[in-house]
Amino acid sequence: VKMAAVLERSFIEICGFERETLPRFREITVNLGLTALPGGVKYPDSAGGFHYEESGKLLSITSNRCIHWSTSGDTVQLVEQSLDTNLLNNAVKLKITHCHLLPGGVHIQETLNNVIILIVTNQTVHRLVLPHPTRMYRSELVTELQMQSIFTDVGKLSLQDPAHSAAIPSPVGQTAGPSASAAWLSHQGEAHYALASPAGGILVITLPPHDTQGSITILELKRSSVMQRLAGWMPTAIRGEQSPGDLALSLAVRELEDDTFIFALCQDHKLRMWSYRDQVCLMETDMLEYMPACRGVKGSPGQGHRLRLAFSPSTGLCLAVYLAVPSRGQFTVLQLVATDNNRYSLDHISSLFATQETLVDFALTSTDIWGLWLDDTNQTVVKYINFEHSTAGQWNQVFVQPAPEEEVHIGADQDPRETYLDMLFSPLRFTASAIVKALQIYRRGTERIADLPWETLKKEVTVAVENELQSSVTEFEFSQEEYRQLQVEFWSKFYACCLQYQEALATPLGLLLNPHTHMVCLLKKGFVSFLLPCFAVDHMYLSFDEYLFSEEDTPVSEDPEVARDVMQLVQCLRLVSDAVPGDMAYEMEKALEHLQSPERAAEMVLENLLANDNENVIEDIQNKLQDIRNPVSAMAALIREMDLETDSEPGGEGPLTTGLSVRISLSQLYGSSVAVAVICQAVCQMAMTRVLFCRDLLILQQLYLRLGDNVRDQLLQLQQDLIPRSSHLLSSYYLLKHISQSLATAVPLDIMYAHTHPRYTDTTVMLSPQTVVELFYQSVARKAIVTQIYSQQQSTALLHWPQMVSSVVTLLAQQLWPNNPGFQFPECLMGNCQYTQLQEYVRLIGPWCQVNVGSCRFMLGQCYLANGEGQKALQCFQEAATEVEKEEFLLRLTGAEEEEVTAASRLQYYNKVLRLLEDVGLPELVIHLATLAITEAVNDPRSQAALWTRIFKHHLDLGHNSQAYEALTQNPDSSRQLDCLRQLVVVLCERSQLQDLVQFSYVNLHDEVVSIIESRARAVDLMSHNYYELLYAFHINRHNYRKAGTVMFEYGMRLGREVRTQLGLQKQVNCYLASLNCLRLIRPDYAWIVQPSSGAVYERPGASPKRNYDGEFATVSGQIDILELKDLQKEYTLARSRLNLAQHHPPTVCCVAGSASAVEMVTLLVQTGLFDCALSLCQTFKLSLTPIFEGLAFKCIKLQYGGEESQNEAWNWLAANQLSTIITTKESSATDEAWRLLASYLETHPTQNAQHHRCVINKLLSHGVPLPDWMVNTYKGVDAAALLRLYLNYDLLEEAAELVLEYVDALLGKGHQYFGIERPLSATASLVWLPYTSIDQLLQALNETQTNASIYNKLQDKLNDYHKLVDQTTRRRLQAQ
Repeated sequence: VKMAAVLERSFIEICGFERETLPRFREITVNLGLTALPGGVKYPDSAGGFHYEESGKLLSITSNRCIHWSTSGDTVQLVEQSLDTNLLNNAVKLKITHCHLLPGGVHIQETLNNVIILIVTNQTVHRLVLPHPTRMYRSELVTELQMQSIFTDVGKLSLQDPAHSAAIPSPVGQTAGPSASAAWLSHQGEAHYALASPAGGILVITLPPHDTQGSITILELKRSSVMQRLAGWMPTAIRGEQSPGDLALSLAVRELEDDTFIFALCQDHKLRMWSYRDQVCLMETDMLEYMPACRGVKGSPGQGHRLRLAFSPSTGLCLAVYLAVPSRGQFTVLQLVATDNNRYSLDHISSLFATQETLVDFALTSTDIWGLWLDDTNQTVVKYINFEHSTAGQWNQVFVQPAPEEEVHIGADQDPRETYLDMLFSPLRFTASAIVKALQIYRRGTERIADLPWETLKKEVTVAVENELQSSVTEFEFSQEEYRQLQVEFWSKFYACCLQYQEALATPLGLLLNPHTHMVCLLKKGFVSFLLPCFAVDHMYLSFDEYLFSEEDTPVSEDPEVARDVMQLVQCLRLVSDAVPGDMAYEMEKALEHLQSPERAAEMVLENLLANDNENVIEDIQNKLQDIRNPVSAMAALIREMDLETDSEPGGEGPLTTGLSVRISLSQLYGSSVAVAVICQAVCQMAMTRVLFCRDLLILQQLYLRLGDNVRDQLLQLQQDLIPRSSHLLSSYYLLKHISQSLATAVPLDIMYAHTHPRYTDTTVMLSPQTVVELFYQSVARKAIVTQIYSQQQSTALLHWPQMVSSVVTLLAQQLWPNNPGFQFPECLMGNCQYTQLQEYVRLIGPWCQVNVGSCRFMLGQCYLANGEGQKALQCFQEAATEVEKEEFLLRLTGAEEEEVTAASRLQYYNKVLRLLEDVGLPELVIHLATLAITEAVNDPRSQAALWTRIFKHHLDLGHNSQAYEALTQNPDSSRQLDCLRQLVVVLCERSQLQDLVQFSYVNLHDEVVSIIESRARAVDLMSHNYYELLYAFHINRHNYRKAGTVMFEYGMRLGREVRTQLGLQKQVNCYLASLNCLRLIRPDYAWIVQPSSGAVYERPGASPKRNYDGEFATVSGQIDILELKDLQKEYTLARSRLNLAQHHPPTVCCVAGSASAVEMVTLLVQTGLFDCALSLCQTFKLSLTPIFEGLAFKCIKLQYGGEESQNEAWNWLAANQLSTIITTKESSATDEAWRLLASYLETHPTQNAQHHRCVINKLLSHGVPLPDWMVNTYKGVDAAALLRLYLNYDLLEEAAELVLEYVDALLGKGHQYFGIERPLSATASLVWLPYTSIDQLLQALNETQTNASIYNKLQDKLNDYHKLVDQTTRRRLQAQ
């Protein structure tokens, strides 16, 4: 595997821009009650930093961790940063009132338990004692994604206390503060501050250890006594100058053995070394001795001299002195050598000359000097050199980040606002602070901008510029072009404002070198940038002309001939690059964006160059091309170096087998937001450089094709191999550049989790706006990259930044490279709901990338789904299906990567897609795709069944009942078919679409449907579902009337048992009526049904066998009851009477519903007054009518003797009974109506011996009610003897005597018709008789009482008359015979 591309000695600057709008500094003010010194001396801003001792160790809690600071006026900003974990509360702004920070006046040291920060201002010294990270987190295994910074509790320190702060005592009248400082901690814990006194010499202030009481001590190191002995007398001031010669310009301190040496580089160009222990100057050396041609320098005081120390075990203590001499600066590297008798001398190692730019800062390591300058145009310059092995004093280049372009090119088809916003908010050009400051100025500082999110800031900028534009306009109408010009004018004004602030924030203040990891940082006013090693290809393309044209060799090729050709070729590319005008560069970029052919675009650019070649650039290029011996092999070498294609999967050779602590440390390595930004911007920077490189290479290749002089024999290879490969590289790097600058969309957590599918990678929720590449690196790529690096590396102990970061950048670029087999990047975008970015990614790789084509189509389908474009999604999913067996991602998706790849994997794929479509609720597309999938499953009945079931389900959900039925019939699996059928029945019932349900043909499924509906009917609540009615309709539709009748009869039976309500009774009546109707439609021979079983003993399929109490299987009796029409009629009538009763007397519902027999019902009906209904019931069941007549008679009695209330009540039940005639002539009472009803009943229901009359009269007499005349008249005409007996039974002697008298008269011929006697007594008429027994009883009773004597006599006389006539008649009859 190609791990990292070939590296050069140069470095490139990568800015780790912050994207929060305001850095979160906690502000702390320290006020010692001092007043500002008169004169207002201004010190320049400065910056520096500190690296923990163990920052280069992987297993340390301080790995890749540093503190950097910057000073400005009375404020010092301290920031702790880590490349591995995000540190919380890591920024502090310390404001020291009325004091100015000295340049370089912050010194940081660590002890076992603390990190101690020593600060020097022009009037005070301060000490901050903070806990060491190892004491804050004692465990070695820190697994948190975030950690507390050492500054977390800085607010709790009492910085005004004498233990932390002290004022510098100054002589009376002194107005200047110290000019330079150094500070250190002694082994005893004392804090020492060495200050360059304005009067010359060095003032050392000592604070006691922070944990002990004590007072400060002050010591002055002056030359006066000691130095006279050593070096002879010297004047205290240089001639003509007021300031002393020994005024130290730069101080440095080093503890060696048991002494501390203070080095002072003074204004008289001399370096002095003091022993703090002995308070003597041990050495004084004139630095001008090491400077050739120093005439004119000696007499003038030094101004910008600097001093730096570096210690290494191999070389000991080295000093680097920078002598700032006008027009030529010089670095002198010296080594401190100890001689006998505590004497020291300096050995000269190297002198290096620097260009005439202004030195801002420099740093010394054991091998190199790094310098930071500002040139004449105020541009930052950084270089470094190995002071021992530099060839001819050649400094190595560092390519600093150029300022954003001053002019923004806006294409004719572009919107000015969008173009400027893209420039301003691109991740590489402007910090948020610059935009915020520009916005405040633009708004004329009316309000302070709060901490805005990135997107909100973008909106605020847009609103501010648009408002400014609107307020400047006086006219109401413009042309499109005029408005465009206005937009450009106002946006360019805001852009210029941002440029100014960005330039101010990018002012370099210092260098920060980490000797443990070899990392170099550039400290600027507004941010920190990091220096990364430059790849050889980028190095050649970015090199300054003086370097490029002087270099003969390149590590791109080991063959010196090819290397020389490559250098020549790159020189030609640089000429091409300079020749391409801005508008053509823009056209080329647009061609790439719009997926036009890069070869054609390059040809167009070349034609433009040839047409406008006023300065003979093309001729110069052609001349240079003549020097290249073998251009094709040089191009091939370059293309090979830039091609990131690799066969290996990310993740290395397998899992690491190291210990837990190593694995945990690796899991955090380069994981902080700073590291993420730096690494991803490095990829972006590489992509941007190489896009231009490939563009120029393509143009040059097109030029070769035109000329064809020295490549005539290789034209074919150029045309068929190199140009397509270059074009492919250009497209690939353009894609990398695009995604590196494409911001990720912030997604709310709930949406993220709702859309995240388990098959995707872990999602990381974005805390701040980041690019999609940063999102990918953070959530997926970093772990794989680190694992890969360490699986191929033996030692995991040291973190060598240049080597590590190059590997990480290369491996990340390889993971993003579209032609590599891995598919993690699109997966990550999908897993984090970055649909727009993913669509753009797929669009950009579409025409030229042939790897993971199917996977990309699948992802695009997912994007369309998320955006609600289902049809497009379906199209993509179908296109991806053809690639399932070939692509690893799709195989993983179908779960077929472990198994053999078979045709079934495509079915698996379809199943996945179907689930996706179901998740987002697109049933029409599910049906479409499932239908398509069925053709794939020809030989797989199981899959076919599953697909048909799916189709059925979605058709049913959509209300496509016919299609659902069709799908059901196609299903090859009978059990699934039954399940579907059951669902169809249930769903259509719930939707009340019973027409459809009944009308389906159900070929071969008829019995199953009936069984399903029956089992549903018997299993669910009768009142909430109408399955019985459905089944009835089903049978009726098929003219199966007997089954229909059976169903309704069963329904009625169950209603009677289970639903004891009036509504239940009503339904039961209707059921029995329907059942009756069904049987009447059948021929009488077949008009019968089988009595349904009572109770829940229906045999259900699959039900367990039932047992009796003894554990034996319960045998269901095989007896079958047949019900005929008359049986149904009886049930109907009984149900009807129950309903009638319930309607008129609701309290009886529960009693009668389902359980009351016919006899009981008659009694209840009579009680309620429903006599018509009771009559009907008695007639149906052939019951005696006596209870009815007795009941009605009793009601008449009650009415007769009841009050008005009973009269009113009577009308209710009277209304329920139908009277045959209505009397309209007079007003009748309820009592009259009741008697009329009784009379009509007696009339309409005669019996042979008038037993109904008898029972009524009996009832009346038993209650002592006088008999109505009409009743007596009626009954005596039927059975006078019975009436007589009744009278006698109730001791009604007078009535009885009256009756006998009338009866005898009738027999004698007077009123015989009233007794039903056809002809009275005569010889010719039929025989007549008298009830003698009853008459004798009457006579006996009358004789016994004195009061009835007259009646007795009268009756006796009448009987005597009768007997005479009988005698005569009898004789005549006998004679006649």
